[in-house]
Amino acid sequence: MTQRIPHVLVVGGGYVGMYTALRLQKKLRPDEAEVTVVDLDSYMTYQPFLPEVAGGNVEARHVVVFLRRLLPRCTVLSGRVVRVSLADRTADFQPHEGPGWRIGFDYLVYAPGSISRALPIPGVAEHGIGFKTLEEAIYLRNHVLDKLDLVASTTDERVRRRALSFVFVGAGYAGVEALAELEDMAADACRYFPSLEPSDMRWVLVEATDKIMPEVGLELGEWAVQQLRSRGIEVRTRTLLRSAVDHHIVLSDGEEFDADTLVWTAGVKPNPLIKDTDLPRDSRDRVKVDEYLTVEGSPFAFSAGDCAAVPDLTRPGQTTPPNAQHAVRQAPRLADNLIAMLRGAPRRPYRHKSVGSVASLGLYRGVANIYGYQLRGFPAWFLHRTYHLSKVPTLNKKTRVLIDWTLGFLFKREIVAIGAIQHPRHEFELAARSAREEAAERRPVAAGARSG
Repeated sequence: MTQRIPHVLVVGGGYVGMYTALRLQKKLRPDEAEVTVVDLDSYMTYQPFLPEVAGGNVEARHVVVFLRRLLPRCTVLSGRVVRVSLADRTADFQPHEGPGWRIGFDYLVYAPGSISRALPIPGVAEHGIGFKTLEEAIYLRNHVLDKLDLVASTTDERVRRRALSFVFVGAGYAGVEALAELEDMAADACRYFPSLEPSDMRWVLVEATDKIMPEVGLELGEWAVQQLRSRGIEVRTRTLLRSAVDHHIVLSDGEEFDADTLVWTAGVKPNPLIKDTDLPRDSRDRVKVDEYLTVEGSPFAFSAGDCAAVPDLTRPGQTTPPNAQHAVRQAPRLADNLIAMLRGAPRRPYRHKSVGSVASLGLYRGVANIYGYQLRGFPAWFLHRTYHLSKVPTLNKKTRVLIDWTLGFLFKREIVAIGAIQHPRHEFELAARSAREEAAERRPVAAGARSG
């Protein structure tokens, strides 16, 4: 009698999901297990390069990896796992269109990641945008350049002020890097707009705490604030966004002004899909796992990354922070422990002490805190690029990113807003409307001809 091959279900195609599946594909024999990966997208995005995509320094397609190409021995499904039951080892899968179906599994890797942690502030849901996806980065690049085009084509001072006001809420890595890259790009673009100076733009960074990018340390954080302010960027710490109704920004320090651009980068939270499972959760709705990345009470289920409360063995009593540095290291340990479980071998705990932090403040500027050594300016920026280039999946993508950077040294930055991407059917809708109007005009003429 043929023995059934165990089935491994990987929920999520981000850092943890993709790297786990990649390692399983590499180390498992074909007869040891079948691996299925489920994600909303058919690609994995290297998120640390989203600011460079927004700034136009890296081509968008070069920071994503096509899962079907990278994982030829795995089954890749595009859609959403809407329910997971550890009790009967099943998951309900819903594709983008059509009926869903139930997937059985022997082993589960649950890694749907995180989403933006939005707050119920009036106007944010209607007018804000996050900065976690490739689509958001591309949109913001086009949006900022569209605003420069608008300002160059109008004499209405109120419209100009509103279009040239850019507000970012949240001063972690995502907020600071996104703002810095976009401001750098917009300032560079001003050379092509005779009626526009960089000083005409207003860039505002709003942070509820008393510091920015706490991961790099107090001293480097203060230096980063000085650098941003020297470029005319307003850094408002200990400040909250109270309202953004009708694009009217109201801050807790009493400041009020209109702004067409509101970017929300005030943290992340575990994917809410976790609530539709019977996985154990902590008070922050993260999956509870042990030091082996095994879900508490379920030796056949694993979790890691932003959605999991992973014990930090280097800091007893604490959990690892939700960042890429831990996610890309947790994935191979998770895969190896799953393989060990399949083969009846001992597992190894996940232990990693943070090596430090790097962040970009725009072209040729950055901060870095590596093993306690602090760097700033060009050396930190160069280290930031070098580190993240080494972590981009596949030699193909590494090469393409490096070519983008090389071309950036040799030629001027591309300053083009492809606005039609935001509304791709606009031109065709105009043509269809025109056709309907022409048809309506012809009908009375034809009716008159028949009556005569």
